Amino acid sequence: MLYAHNTKTDIVINDFNDFEIKYAFHDIDGTHSLIRDWPPVMSICLYDVIVNGLPDDFDSDENKKRLINLAGSQKLEETDKFCIESAGLSALTQMEWAIRRSVEEGNIKVECDKNLNSEIIKRIWQGEECFDNMGETNAIKDMLIEKTPRLFKLYEKVLNGFCRDKNLEIAKKNPEKFQIKGSMEFLKFLKKNGVENYFVTGAVVEKGMGMHQEVETLGYTIGDDGIAKDIIGSTWTEKLPKEIIMKNLLKKLGADGKNVLVIGDGRAEIFAGYEMGSLVISRLPKDATYQRELHKKLGSNIIIEDYLDKKLFDIFKR
Repeated sequence: MLYAHNTKTDIVINDFNDFEIKYAFHDIDGTHSLIRDWPPVMSICLYDVIVNGLPDDFDSDENKKRLINLAGSQKLEETDKFCIESAGLSALTQMEWAIRRSVEEGNIKVECDKNLNSEIIKRIWQGEECFDNMGETNAIKDMLIEKTPRLFKLYEKVLNGFCRDKNLEIAKKNPEKFQIKGSMEFLKFLKKNGVENYFVTGAVVEKGMGMHQEVETLGYTIGDDGIAKDIIGSTWTEKLPKEIIMKNLLKKLGADGKNVLVIGDGRAEIFAGYEMGSLVISRLPKDATYQRELHKKLGSNIIIEDYLDKKLFDIFKR
């Protein structure tokens, strides 16, 4: 167990009382790993849906190659901003937002309550993810059930072709290139001092594939003897917000949120940690001014650029 003490340094942005830390829930992308340069990929995928709708062959190999070539080639004001705002949300929720925006623009035709659809779009932007009981038509619900997972899989294929696969190959030889500085040392420090580490992600987790493969390629071993006890994520078809993943894990561990450290770079895990009453750390670049202000409002206690900051270790006492 580690004790966390409010040292009143400049990395503390919201004061906190002392914590006894037994568990740590870690986001992966942008928090520990840089393998996935996902924002430009998601931005073009979402933009393309909003503008062009979802023709029958939207997830074809030809369209995948087109989107790979377009990724990062232009500024896309709305979707670029959405990617910043929605970091940490389930990828299925992010896909759903684009499909709903296309419905709103009239580029996808479906029977629905347009006012309700627009309300849900706003709620997603504000960080909400579950809308099962809002009285939508079966037509739009059935359409989302079919199209959202297909769009999610297309996005992953575009991401693989744009950066993930080549970065993974480089990481096999030079894992430190894609680790946030000091990440491995901090994870080992927590484990050495009796804290159980868990990875939580909005990506799909399949052993030996995808995010699971990336984590282990970077040297973050998983299992009872590993740096992290487990990695828990989403599926291709079932929307699992990080809030639910984290609260389910808390329940499974029989733990109190006050004994948990939450570390991430997205609004979902930060706000979930705040709601659980946990100690919350945001890992954000120094130039991420907007995100830093947002995380402060969401209830993060500490903001760091990387894990080399001595002031971070000074907060934790054995």
